[in-house]
Amino acid sequence: MSTVDGLPPLRAVIEAHGLVAKKSLGQNFLLDLNLTSRIARQAGDLSKCDVLEVGPGPGGLTRGLLAEGARKVLAVEKDSRAMAALADIQAIYPERLDILNADALEIDPLETLTPPVRVVANLPYNVGTELLVRWLTPPAWPPYWASLTLMFQREVAERIVAQPGSKKYGRLAILSQWRTNARIVMELPPEAFSPPPKVHSAVVHFDALPAPRFEADPKVLERIVATGFNQRRKMLRASLKGAATDIEDRLVAAGIKPTDRAEQVPIEGWCALAREVAKG
Repeated sequence: MSTVDGLPPLRAVIEAHGLVAKKSLGQNFLLDLNLTSRIARQAGDLSKCDVLEVGPGPGGLTRGLLAEGARKVLAVEKDSRAMAALADIQAIYPERLDILNADALEIDPLETLTPPVRVVANLPYNVGTELLVRWLTPPAWPPYWASLTLMFQREVAERIVAQPGSKKYGRLAILSQWRTNARIVMELPPEAFSPPPKVHSAVVHFDALPAPRFEADPKVLERIVATGFNQRRKMLRASLKGAATDIEDRLVAAGIKPTDRAEQVPIEGWCALAREVAKG
């Protein structure tokens, strides 16, 4: 990679700028530029897309995205210590890289990016799930992004692609698979990172569907699913008793047995229940 963009290896960049990963920011830096390029390629053809990257750190994935031909990259980094390293990359790609020192939870990417947009990120562990849920539950669908290519702890990735009946099936699986096609496309060992995390990581690619698989109000669906899985060992008539006074009747109307547990209900059933609850 350094022969492509003329920049030093990532380990040298980290040392030169004194970038010690902060646990409080959920940081684990990828050091292998071959891996960052592989991750960028999992997002598909980037030549006609703008890319949102969250948590670029020293810019390994940023360099991969630009080298793979991204039309434009917006790198949003909360840690001001990384700005100098990112500025070095911007000097090589002045027309194609924008840097924003900000919290990704508080910005509007469309102020900078032009659709079609792909989101590609090695997400900070401490905000990864919250960001994913926000991207999956906008008020209107389809969203501003065409796809998400995101790195998580492997356990989180497995929860995203889990099927009904699995102990890992829950809120993330339902919200992800309701509106997207989601699949694990890469796995990475701890030693690929600095510092090495205690767990393996995985990259999940999400393609936004033109419309949700089943009709449901996203806010109602998210609330019902969160409530149901909060006490997943209980029967649904017990775990959802606060959702409606006649919850057993609504479960039956949605085609769900009141004695079922949360992980037994497929996405179609949860959407049907959300429609029943939304009736008031």
